[in-house]
Amino acid sequence: MDSAIILIAPILLPIVLGILPLACKPLGTLRARRFVVLAALILNTILAIAVVVRFGTGQAARSGDVASLTVLHISDKLPVVLAADSLSVFFCAIVAVMYLLSGIFSLEYMKHEGSTGRFYAFFLITLGMLNGMGLSGNLMTLFLFFEALTLLSLPLVIHDMTKEAISATFKYLFYSIAGSSLALVGFFFVYNYGNTLEFTPGGVLDMTLLKGNESAMLIAAMLAVVGFGAKAGMFPLHGWLPAAHPVAPAPASAILSGVITKAGVLAIIRYIFHIVGADFLRGTWVQTTWMILALISIVMGSMLAYKEPMFKKRLAYSSISQVSYVLFGLFTLSETGVAGSLMQIMSHSIVKTCLFLTAGAFAYKTGGTSVSQLRGIGKRMPVTLFCFTLAAISLVGIPPTSGFVSKWYLATGAIAADTGVFSWLGPAVILLSALLTAGYLLPVTISGFFPGRSVNEDDDVGGDKPDHAKSEVNLLMLAPMAVLAVLALIAGAFFDRIIALF
Repeated sequence: MDSAIILIAPILLPIVLGILPLACKPLGTLRARRFVVLAALILNTILAIAVVVRFGTGQAARSGDVASLTVLHISDKLPVVLAADSLSVFFCAIVAVMYLLSGIFSLEYMKHEGSTGRFYAFFLITLGMLNGMGLSGNLMTLFLFFEALTLLSLPLVIHDMTKEAISATFKYLFYSIAGSSLALVGFFFVYNYGNTLEFTPGGVLDMTLLKGNESAMLIAAMLAVVGFGAKAGMFPLHGWLPAAHPVAPAPASAILSGVITKAGVLAIIRYIFHIVGADFLRGTWVQTTWMILALISIVMGSMLAYKEPMFKKRLAYSSISQVSYVLFGLFTLSETGVAGSLMQIMSHSIVKTCLFLTAGAFAYKTGGTSVSQLRGIGKRMPVTLFCFTLAAISLVGIPPTSGFVSKWYLATGAIAADTGVFSWLGPAVILLSALLTAGYLLPVTISGFFPGRSVNEDDDVGGDKPDHAKSEVNLLMLAPMAVLAVLALIAGAFFDRIIALF
């Protein structure tokens, strides 16, 4: 397959197939729409495999196959360029898998939500935007897709059209605009002091042009990363997550936490390592500030999750904490820390997608939205609760799960990096957060499987009454959760082989 087709098809295909059922009346029925969605997700997965095979095995570099395509020129210095490198391959592969499994889950789940035409249209369009971010070849292209992703993911949050959903959508939009505005400052400085906007390992800053303006560039870099961090839920622009996740349908919540937060992480990786350059930032007050903000996010998210009684909101606060693990590893600017961040990206995407889908399955069958309503749920939905448990122990970081491997790399990366007090404070905070994670996730499993004799059967969703017999969700919902739970358990064992692909 031609390189240009491989680069542009993952962007255009989901967009076209997302819009097609709205424009073509025969495809507007629920059955036809579900067929189109499933076809789009399968084709996108095939394209992701093509991207991995072509650009993720090193064959392209050895054969001289240039993975770059200039789409248009906004101006001489602002081309829109698609390109693929190892990070592109890694990101697009994760996006494809999470969307495929969440999409299969949604085929049954969305039957009781309504407005499926609008939901699936934007579900697929956002997939195209995420692929566009992954395959962006320069900062201009990435910023365009980053902005489009914000606007086109709003309908996923506002889907129910309730007062809470509308309020959460405006909050998401406000925080996103604030973050984009800060990121734009960093964009302007790179435009003025960089040799190019194309992603280049080690950075693109021209030190001759920059001479005398280093302090201003550091401030701009600081603002840019905080701005991109809004999408990743980093303090202080984290407030949209606990508002948006609970009101969105479960498949949308899974995508928001499991994938869309990683769009912010991707932008930060590109800006730090491929635009500004780690050497320019290492040892500066900017690096110190970023690490402080990441650690604040880790502790704050974990503590708020520990206190939160609403199930999906608890998972949303957890995302603030867990995605900030990724950011802390990146901010160490060390090879081991970055490796831990990549592992945490993969692990958190798998685990949090699974957890939000299990939350959706519980609500779908019982209507329960709070943690207390899940007491005894293991009697009624044992397989779903078991999937939740496997994902939960991975998020805690219990060996040999993927979560343990990522936290091990993050802790050792922090110790090995020359970051002063953060060499021991980082691992200490990660350990504290892991304990808090166990405190807000594992009690769901314990009370779900072992509610105790004192439980009031009228309040026990599992119960022993005839109408409380086992009632699992169907295979369309159960299979994606099971696949994700198994991946959470075994992905850590194959991390080295997975990374070798990229």
